[in-house]
Amino acid sequence: MAIAPITGMLRKGLILDLSVAFGFGSAAGYAWWYGYHVPAVRHRDQYYAKLEEQRAANAAA
Repeated sequence: MAIAPITGMLRKGLILDLSVAFGFGSAAGYAWWYGYHVPAVRHRDQYYAKLEEQRAANAAA
C-alpha cells in the first residue's frame, strides 16, 4: 500500500493561508486607519487650531 505525496496540497494550503492572512490583515489595517485614526487626528488638529485662534485673539485684545 503506497501513500500519495502531499507536498502539492501543503504548498497550496500555505499559499491560501498567507493570501487570506494578508488580505484580512490589510483590510483590517485600512479600516482602522481610515475609520479611527484619520478622524481622530483630524479632530485633534481642529481642536488645537481652535485653541491657537483663541490664544491669538486673546493676545491681540
